[in-house]
Amino acid sequence: MTEIQRTSRKVRTGVVVSDKRLNTVTVAIEIQYPHPKYGKIVKKTRKLHVHDDKFDSKVGDTVEIMETKPISKTKRWRVTEVIERAR
Repeated sequence: MTEIQRTSRKVRTGVVVSDKRLNTVTVAIEIQYPHPKYGKIVKKTRKLHVHDDKFDSKVGDTVEIMETKPISKTKRWRVTEVIERAR
């Protein structure tokens, strides 16, 4: 039989900016890209709602998140590991 290959999931690194909800944290991801006309590096911040079922991450922590199947209306990501703890 032919084995179906699963596509690789997106993995991003960001900083937790809110942990007030149950099983959910808000993570800010900074995206850098060159301006199409002028070439200057532009920084853009995007906030994502991320599922955290272990309650590991707190505000200020740097976390690695992975794309997953839809968990709720706004959650499409989950925390895979806490890279650095906030002081």
